[in-house]
Amino acid sequence: METVDILIVGAGFAGLRALHTFRSQGRHALVIEASDGIGGVWRHNAYPGARCDVESYDYSYSFSPELEQEWRWSERYATQPEILRYIEHVADRFGLRDGILLRTRMASAVYDEAADRWTVSSEDGRSWSARHLMLCMGQLSAPKSPNYPGLADYRGEVLHSGDWPNKPVSYAGKRVGIIGTGSSGMQMTPVIAQQADHLVVFQRTANFSIPAANAPVTEAEDHAVKAAYAARREQARNSPTGLGFKPNRVSALDASAQDREAVYEAAWNRLGFGFALAYYDILLSRAANDTAVDFIRRKIASKIDDPVLREKLMPKGHPFASRRPSVDSGYFEAFNRPNVELADIREAPIQRFTPSGIETAAKHHDLDMVILATGFDVFTGSLLKPRIVGRRGVTLRDKWADGPTSHLGVAVAGFPNMLIVCGPGSPSLLSNVLLSTEEQIDWFSRLLRHLDDKGIHAFEVGVEAERTWAEHIAERVRETLYMTTDSYYNGAEVSGKPRVFMPYSGGVRGYRRLLERCEAEGYTGFDFSGGGSAAKAARPALASHG
Repeated sequence: METVDILIVGAGFAGLRALHTFRSQGRHALVIEASDGIGGVWRHNAYPGARCDVESYDYSYSFSPELEQEWRWSERYATQPEILRYIEHVADRFGLRDGILLRTRMASAVYDEAADRWTVSSEDGRSWSARHLMLCMGQLSAPKSPNYPGLADYRGEVLHSGDWPNKPVSYAGKRVGIIGTGSSGMQMTPVIAQQADHLVVFQRTANFSIPAANAPVTEAEDHAVKAAYAARREQARNSPTGLGFKPNRVSALDASAQDREAVYEAAWNRLGFGFALAYYDILLSRAANDTAVDFIRRKIASKIDDPVLREKLMPKGHPFASRRPSVDSGYFEAFNRPNVELADIREAPIQRFTPSGIETAAKHHDLDMVILATGFDVFTGSLLKPRIVGRRGVTLRDKWADGPTSHLGVAVAGFPNMLIVCGPGSPSLLSNVLLSTEEQIDWFSRLLRHLDDKGIHAFEVGVEAERTWAEHIAERVRETLYMTTDSYYNGAEVSGKPRVFMPYSGGVRGYRRLLERCEAEGYTGFDFSGGGSAAKAARPALASHG
């Protein structure tokens, strides 16, 4: 059994950053990765049209000024292939590949209370002993697939957007069905529509989407960003979402109708996902949100020719951005094509798959290929797949039976020496997740240095700290509109999943201040044991607002 300081699970953006950071500290760190390549979500989500909804210059590592200057992004919002090339470049640039074991899926991790170490086993029988276990398994890495009657009998091709084949896929001359109208479905629809003989989009819930406002990056733009990169990074760190957009401090309700229209028009044409920050209270006030909804619905309506289709594609019944809105490039316009059909499965649900297609309550659709753009078991799905066992034989699945709990979204009571990167209870998917990833890993590196300096062998968060953090998450989300609708933010994407709001809605800046306060006060909320003096958990102070 190999012994390591830190066993890192997952070789996506987080796992690579963690490996580089802890190696730089002189620690023996090892990454295990289930896939046959690095990249995580950006390896598996290789469907047509896959693109990041955060600007390329912001969705990139900040730890190396040299890397920032060397890498040349081609588009404002990078595509999946370009992001994967960037990840591969980083691995080569910083010599990380020899610290990564591919095709190595974690089966279990068991905490040895006597040794203060984790025993991690893979599905192929290998095992490692690690002082610290770091979970970099991603929020969108456990695809969920519907179990429709007759699916096993369907003779056509079935693909999942979150587990795309590593080979070219042809749509020419085919009748293709896409089930799902979240980000994946909205991104792939206009691309496949141009190639397929016929395309049917199966929609349960009409979704809000903002134009990506994508464009090639000119030499002048590239030079301008790189000349002031440090200031750009700082602005992002001090914004609520990590996107660098500062919310308009005026209420949408205080602006005149004319001014509001102008603000929304500018946001529509440039901000993409940042449209939600056009006014600070869009996600705080239903009346303010309604002004954004009215504008967006009018914009969507202008893109769709057929009045019946227009009504079916119009999002309704939930506030804008209470579910994560999509960023698209021609989704609504695709329905003006004669070869694109909408199947409203709220009105006429899918009954079953047949050998030749899909039968809804309204009609039978003959299909050569079906794409499941049905999303993920978000936040907890990947973390609960392996068997993770903490103190007294308690599994993480049992611990989280009523919803995930943690202190600061980074550590769980009863699971010593275990760290979670961008897990539930952190800003995670309510932020530029790469910025949040780097800030957490840097904070972890200082925590481990603190343990070294004090001669401490183990850390564990206290139950009271965990309870306090859960109360703070609930307090902050009550200020918003997030709980007014079902979404993956609150567990509604999976039947039977506990309905708990999982990310932290207090903003990137506010969250970082809480991390910094915890550190400055000697890591409040943590219990330390080992060779140094014990530091007992204090009730964390949680007054910071984003």
